[in-house]
Amino acid sequence: MPLRKLVVLSLVLIAMPALPVGQSRSPAERIAAIEAAQPAPGTAGLGTLTIAELMTRFNVPGVSIAVIHDFEIHWAKAYGIADVETGARVNPETMFQAASISKPVAAMAVLRAVQDGLFTLDTDINSILTSWKLDGGEFTKTRPVTPRMLTSHTSGLGDGFGFPGYDPSAPRPTVVQILSGNPLSNVGPIFMERPPMSLMEYSGGGVTLMQQALTDARKRPFDDIMRDTVLRPTGMNHSTYEQPIAPERDKNAARGHSRDGQSRGAKWHVYPEQAAAGLWTTPSDLARFAIEVQQSSLGTSNRVLSRTTVQEMLSPVGVGDYAVGFAIAKMGQGWYFQHGGSNWGFQCMLLAHRVKGYGLAIMTNADSGGAVMSELSRRIQAAYEWDSLAEPAPRGYKPAPKQY
Repeated sequence: MPLRKLVVLSLVLIAMPALPVGQSRSPAERIAAIEAAQPAPGTAGLGTLTIAELMTRFNVPGVSIAVIHDFEIHWAKAYGIADVETGARVNPETMFQAASISKPVAAMAVLRAVQDGLFTLDTDINSILTSWKLDGGEFTKTRPVTPRMLTSHTSGLGDGFGFPGYDPSAPRPTVVQILSGNPLSNVGPIFMERPPMSLMEYSGGGVTLMQQALTDARKRPFDDIMRDTVLRPTGMNHSTYEQPIAPERDKNAARGHSRDGQSRGAKWHVYPEQAAAGLWTTPSDLARFAIEVQQSSLGTSNRVLSRTTVQEMLSPVGVGDYAVGFAIAKMGQGWYFQHGGSNWGFQCMLLAHRVKGYGLAIMTNADSGGAVMSELSRRIQAAYEWDSLAEPAPRGYKPAPKQY
């Protein structure tokens, strides 16, 4: 499933009766309600299926979930098989490829560089780059491409991809070779299609260009930058941008599977486009990342970004529906930040409330994981009574007369 469709899928909610809930319900009771068949059939009858039946219906070997409630991980649980070749089970520490959820995590590192004074969000990208230059031609004559634009898909770049990754045994291009369209690269070169800030067009190439700029600015390997500026400070200890993943970490890493839930030969693909697609992580670590964004925005944490700086991740830039890194959307009566991801053999989603301290992260190890994630997201939102399902406040309310 293309990433754009996955993003839309994660945001579209079909009305369903809420599961019976209560503030005193334990995590175990909520989990049981989510795992069971639902009171109403829902979309395409998926509500009639248990979580195990849902996975079977869509040939998804493994699913891992973390739920955020009151700014904490309320529970995390894994289901099914991590690798159909070995039969290894998924556990909450099993690492999956985050695919495009790599982008908002990388965007936090960009903002940390801004906060550290290396450049601003509105600096000409060519003044940051030392190893390559973007030829904007006539499109950038009056307005340069900037980090703000690259991280919000408003730069005017027209590549539109999407990265298929590389078989671990295949030769891989450098990031500069990818940007230039070298024959070693399996995607075309990045190119300008329109003036900056004209429209939003999803651009994996733009995020890869930002990766090179951040590497040039820090003068360090990208995975080291991410480890030290974002992953360790936020407690994402089961996460890495190493590509390929180290053998020790691979021992508890999921295999990517086809739409039929079968092995595709290689266990996973390798992504030199680390900022756009290269994060290995767990739902719990993604939840820790989202909680850090939530708490930083309220001024109760600043392990990576200040309260002022993190607002850039939560405020659309003015064109399209992206802020720096995240897609922002109004769902029901709430505002949410989110991102989906789709790599070779993996699909995942991250969704969190702007101010209320709840959210979810779901990761799957199959190309067909999108439908499973959408249904599970719907159940979680109902079980926790998110305001994504709330109706507008009734108008014309009049208080009852006082009794004397």
